[in-house]
Amino acid sequence: MAKIQMTTPLVEMDGDEMTRIIWKMIKDILLTPYVDLKTEYYDLGLEYRNETDDKVTVDSAEATKKYGVAVKCATITPNAARMTEYNLKEMWKSPNGTIRAILDGTVFRTPIIVKGITPYIPTWTKPITIARHAYGDVYKNTEMQVPKDSKCEIVCTDKDGNETRSLIYDFKDSAGVIQGMHNKDKSIESFARSCFNFALDTKQDVWFATKDTISKKYDHRFKDIFAEVFEKDYKEKFEAAGIEYFYTLIDDAVARVVRSNGGYIWACKNYDGDVMSDMVATAYGSLAMMTSVLVSPDGVYEYEAAHGTVQRHYYKHLKGEKTSTNSVATLFAWTGALRKRGELDNLPELMGFADKLEKATIQTIEEGVMTGDLAALSTLENKQTVDTEAFLVAVNERLAKMM
Repeated sequence: MAKIQMTTPLVEMDGDEMTRIIWKMIKDILLTPYVDLKTEYYDLGLEYRNETDDKVTVDSAEATKKYGVAVKCATITPNAARMTEYNLKEMWKSPNGTIRAILDGTVFRTPIIVKGITPYIPTWTKPITIARHAYGDVYKNTEMQVPKDSKCEIVCTDKDGNETRSLIYDFKDSAGVIQGMHNKDKSIESFARSCFNFALDTKQDVWFATKDTISKKYDHRFKDIFAEVFEKDYKEKFEAAGIEYFYTLIDDAVARVVRSNGGYIWACKNYDGDVMSDMVATAYGSLAMMTSVLVSPDGVYEYEAAHGTVQRHYYKHLKGEKTSTNSVATLFAWTGALRKRGELDNLPELMGFADKLEKATIQTIEEGVMTGDLAALSTLENKQTVDTEAFLVAVNERLAKMM
C-alpha cells in the first residue's frame, strides 16, 4: 500500500520519560507504516532544554505559529528534586506555559468515552470539553504576608503620574495576607474568540461562567468582553450552525453541569479551568483518556495529552520491567494533529487515517484489550490486560484491516 502523503510539515515536540518511549512506539507501530510523516522536530526533553537554555521551547512555539499545527509529548516541569536529578542550570519554566504565552492560546480538554468505562456521573453520556483561559489570575499574582497594624491598598499610577488608590484592608486587629491579580482585555478577548471558534469547529454550545455578582469589576470584565465579542462577530454564525452561547454564575454552572448530559464546551477562567478539568477528567474515568489542544485566536493548534510523563513507569522501564502505560491520550494527540493538518491542507486521506486510527483504538478497548489502568475501571466481562507495546500492536491489527 502506498503511504499517505503530507504536503506541509507539522511541528513535532518530543518529551520526557515514559511518554517519550511511548511517542517512539506510536510512530514506529502506527504512523510511519501508513503515513509519509513530515514533521519539523524539536526535542523538548529536559536535558536538551537545559542544554539550549530553554531556547528550544521558544523555537518550537515560533515554528507552530509558522506551520499552524503541532503535536507535543508530555514534558517535565522541574522542581528541586529534578534540579539535582538532571543537573540543571536552573529550574526551567513549564514548556506548556511558555508555549501558551507565545501562542496566546486557550486549552481545550475533552474526555475520550469508551464502552465499559462509565462516568461517575452516569448522566454524562457525551463528553464535556473544558476550555481553560491560560493567562493571568492567581498564576501571575503578587502576594505578601502583612503584619498587624498595616494598611494595604491597590495603587494605580497612570502615564501622567496620577495615582488612584483603593483600600484592600486595614489590618488593625490581626496580621494577614494579601494577593494582587491581573488580566488583560486583549487576553480575555483572545480567550473568547478561541472558545467561539472551537465551538464552530466542533458544532457545540459554549457555556461560560464567572462570579460577577461578587467580583463586580474583575469577573464582570470577563462577562462583558465575552458578550461584546459574541454579539459583534459570532451571534449570526452560531445561529447558522444551530449552536448557542450561554452565560451563568459559576456556582449555577457547576449545578447545571452535574445534572447535564454533557456535549458542550465549558469555558472557565484560569483557576476554575485548572480545577474543573481535573474534576471532569476523574469523573469520566481517567486523565489518561483526556485529549488536550491549545488553540490560538488566529487558528493555530497544538495537540498533546492531558497527563504528565508517567515517571513511575519510566523507572520500571529503565530496570527492564514491562509497563502497562496507557498511551491513548498521546495517540489521540497525534490523530488530532494529523486530522487538523489534513483539514488545513485539504488532504481527505490524512483526515480519514486519523479517524480510522481513533476508531481502531476505541475498538481495541471495547473488545477487551487494554492497559492495567483501564482494566481496573472497565466493567466489561472479558478483559485482557496487556503491556504498553502489546496494546499498540493490538490497535495496529485492527487498523490494518480498516486500511
